[in-house]
Amino acid sequence: MGPVSTTDWILHFDLDQFIAAVEVARHPELRGLPVVVGGSGDPTQRAVVATASYEAREFGVHSGMPLRIAAKRCPEAVFLPSDPPAYTEVSERVMATIREFPVDVEVLGWDEAFLGARTEDPEALADEIRSGVADSTGLDSSVGIGDNKLRAKLATGFAKPAGSYRLTRENWTAVMGERPTDALWGIGRKTAKKLAEAGLTTVSELAAADPAPLAARFGPTMGPWYRLLANGIGDTEVTTTPYVPRSHSRETTFQQDLTDYAEITAQTAVLARRVTEDVVADGRPAVRVAMKVRFAPFFTQTRSLTLPAPTSDGDEIERAALTVLARFDHTRPVRLLGVRAEFERPDTT
Repeated sequence: MGPVSTTDWILHFDLDQFIAAVEVARHPELRGLPVVVGGSGDPTQRAVVATASYEAREFGVHSGMPLRIAAKRCPEAVFLPSDPPAYTEVSERVMATIREFPVDVEVLGWDEAFLGARTEDPEALADEIRSGVADSTGLDSSVGIGDNKLRAKLATGFAKPAGSYRLTRENWTAVMGERPTDALWGIGRKTAKKLAEAGLTTVSELAAADPAPLAARFGPTMGPWYRLLANGIGDTEVTTTPYVPRSHSRETTFQQDLTDYAEITAQTAVLARRVTEDVVADGRPAVRVAMKVRFAPFFTQTRSLTLPAPTSDGDEIERAALTVLARFDHTRPVRLLGVRAEFERPDTT
């Protein structure tokens, strides 16, 4: 099924602390405790936080943080290994439950989706969906209600935890106007800093800014787009096409930095073979292979190579990965290697 225009409401469904919640459901004795999920679950090893329970977040633990830092901030935390297959299985059950309701579903990932709905009472629909998901999986969720995707996505932040919130054109300025520009979905800290240097520190200031100076400072596309975001302008179309990954990747963070190029080559080959298994299971040939290398201490580079022809052959994918690897600096210690196989995008076929 293709794009479906939704003229009434767009809901943004988001599972609360999804990965941590799945783990707590599997280990009920952990309920109420600070739980941190990531890597092999060993905070002495090199890995980062995949997610943290609300109890752990109160100590300043957040996604992407090194596990060792998380352990320092929250010594009482329970550390668990990441289990992607389990999260995929639960996610599929959640999305299947949502599809039982009269909504169009655009899946964004494991734990969130945009829903297009025609209803006179979006809050009631949101509550029904949240209850349905809780009954079928035991997981809490939050729903943002909006008249476009941007407002629905931002509304979810006000809905958490385990609630719903409506953000539309009518209350946009009252809710968002005095907030900093990085409160907007699509503007990060670096851009917010640059906007502040231009004298634009709040959403309302950005919304009222002259488009010409914005275009001159941030480019003819991004400058005006930032102003549109500040005015709450967003997409109103929910695409019900099933989510299809654009790539498969595997990576490893090493407990000891690799300095022997032969070992780096061998580890790259292992990752390439694991990625090949994912490509074969997906049933689509790869058209491009990319390498990610993180040098000690934290300098990361990526490079890629377009394959001569689409392939699912392990020898070809491994050969391409090693060819890309050869383009990196061989004199620096390596702490992480990653191999990614990319598929042809649907709009290029």
